[in-house]
Amino acid sequence: MAAVKKAPAKKAAAPKKPAVPPGKKFRKVKMGIIGCGMISDTYFQASKKFNVIEVVACSDIIPERAKKKEEMYGCKAMTNEELLARKDIEIVLNLTPPQVHSRIAMDTLNAGKHAYSEKPFGVDEADAAKVMALAKKKGLRVGCAPDTFLGGGIQTCRKMLDDGWIGKPIAATAMVLGRGPEKWGQAPFFYDYGAGPMLDLGPYYVTALVNFFGPAKSVTAITKKGSKFRTLGAEVGETYKDIYKPFDRYPVTVTTHLTGVIEFQNGVLATVIASFEAYAHNHPPIEIYGDEGTLLVPDPNTFGGPVKVFRHGENKWIEAPLSHIYTENSRSIGAADMAIALQTGRKHRCNGDLANHVLEIMLAFDKSSKLGRKVDLKTTCERPEPLQLGLEHGEVEK
Repeated sequence: MAAVKKAPAKKAAAPKKPAVPPGKKFRKVKMGIIGCGMISDTYFQASKKFNVIEVVACSDIIPERAKKKEEMYGCKAMTNEELLARKDIEIVLNLTPPQVHSRIAMDTLNAGKHAYSEKPFGVDEADAAKVMALAKKKGLRVGCAPDTFLGGGIQTCRKMLDDGWIGKPIAATAMVLGRGPEKWGQAPFFYDYGAGPMLDLGPYYVTALVNFFGPAKSVTAITKKGSKFRTLGAEVGETYKDIYKPFDRYPVTVTTHLTGVIEFQNGVLATVIASFEAYAHNHPPIEIYGDEGTLLVPDPNTFGGPVKVFRHGENKWIEAPLSHIYTENSRSIGAADMAIALQTGRKHRCNGDLANHVLEIMLAFDKSSKLGRKVDLKTTCERPEPLQLGLEHGEVEK
């Protein structure tokens, strides 16, 4: 942190030693991808950055999509059943729509493989609990995006908080506002059950907050739906071309403006707004207020900066240099971390406990609004361990 004044005397606890001796070479873990839709290219490309994972197979409900990925990335296109039956595949990356995340996870676990899902972990608390119970019974791991909190921007903020740059955190704000993707070809997906601003974008923000403060205690919120319908744009995506015609209206089945307060077990209060009702706004993504300063956190849906700090006794914001690598799009780093954890025995950072807790927090916004009161949370998790300093690109652990 050369660009910032000397840190306060308060220091974070020393990081735990790696679970394996330095210099040990990790073997490459083979993965299969189920779901070759709009997010899959990002994972196919980013997975090649890490030396411990290799995507060897893919499948999709539309076989032509999987075949196209085979041509682009060299992995074998096959059916779900064929993929799950391959003995060499240890981790299945689930990139299907949210409504079937839990079902695909159960199929994966029943096939004896570790399950890693795109966010959210599920759309129903009961289904998510079944996934967790099955994983425990089978002795297998489950994981879930987002893994953006492992990027250089959020990891730098984590280090600054742990090192006491703004003293004791008291409160925070997390704001994700926009008009929403109402004109996209896939727009109906984002306004349907399992999506909306909270379940689609909220995972990035809520996961970042849990990474900063640990598990939450309660949620108090009010939510609403801005309109019953939205209007589709000129381009209709492949998934919906047989259902929606250009400029057709489509139904909004989820709340589109959610505002509330997450109370964390450590006492921090985070005010959160997730909305598809704002044409424009001026709010930063996340701000954290401590008793000795304020930390400006970058967009948790990205991996980089900038990170800015305003400290007691100063008269301006100062941009801090990033302490960690992976500042570019590195989706799949969570799966790579799982691959290493399988070999070392430690807990992987994007684990099921974290994802399940984040899901309950997000679902609690609508629940609190309907009940008209604070909702106490039933799940919990451990605060994820920070990444090590000094990693080389392609590494997740030395």
